[in-house]
Amino acid sequence: MFRFLRPQAKPQHPYVKQDDPQTFRVRVRTERSGEVVEFRFTKSAHIGVDDDGNYLFRKSVVSPRFLDRGEFMVQFDSRYRVTDVQGEGVSFVPVAEWEA
Repeated sequence: MFRFLRPQAKPQHPYVKQDDPQTFRVRVRTERSGEVVEFRFTKSAHIGVDDDGNYLFRKSVVSPRFLDRGEFMVQFDSRYRVTDVQGEGVSFVPVAEWEA
């Protein structure tokens, strides 16, 4: 009856995991060798604002073993909900795959 009073569960993005209210994690796989690299980033230190007022995290990837290169970007709305992920030279590893 009073469904609007219940706190709404935040839908989780399949490629980005939120560890706590300030911290996010992403794992990417390089296309060349298939090496998996994990990135941890925070709202206050790593996420910036683009020209449209959206929040984003952009990172260059260099795999430690094979030195494969790539780049990825995670975009957020004003409430820090993930709206889009894009990668060049990398593919995103689903959270369900690395939590299992």
